[in-house]
Amino acid sequence: MTVVGYAPGAYDLFHIGHLNILKHAADHCDHLIAGVVSDEMLLQSKGRLPVVPLAERMEIVRNLRFVDQVHAEVVPDKLDTWRVQPFDVIFKGDDWRGTPKGEKLERDFQAVGVRVHYFPYTMHTSSTLLRKALAAIDAEEPVGRVARSLTN
Repeated sequence: MTVVGYAPGAYDLFHIGHLNILKHAADHCDHLIAGVVSDEMLLQSKGRLPVVPLAERMEIVRNLRFVDQVHAEVVPDKLDTWRVQPFDVIFKGDDWRGTPKGEKLERDFQAVGVRVHYFPYTMHTSSTLLRKALAAIDAEEPVGRVARSLTN
């Protein structure tokens, strides 16, 4: 039997943590679907738009050799995603383990026979940290000013 895995994420400002979760997910299934969360869902869940638009994030993830398929995640409930794009195991970072959202995910998926598999969260690299670093750089040398100086 083919085991279908699903690894949802924003995959914004793609970094080593994203690469690791997808690579490890591929090792634990026969067919890996990367669920790339839409701009609208990120705005709804995190209160901000991604830096990189959905189509570009999907293209980046699609071109990883261990990702078999990419799915645009356009609904907030992972169970609704499963109904449209079925899978046998869902992969999440272990920062979800033991949290209310992680426990809900486990309950919801246990009811339909889907296993939740956690991977170590990459603490030293995150899109949030990258955003903060970029904002700090921009505060010192605003991008508009850099762009103008390049054209002069």
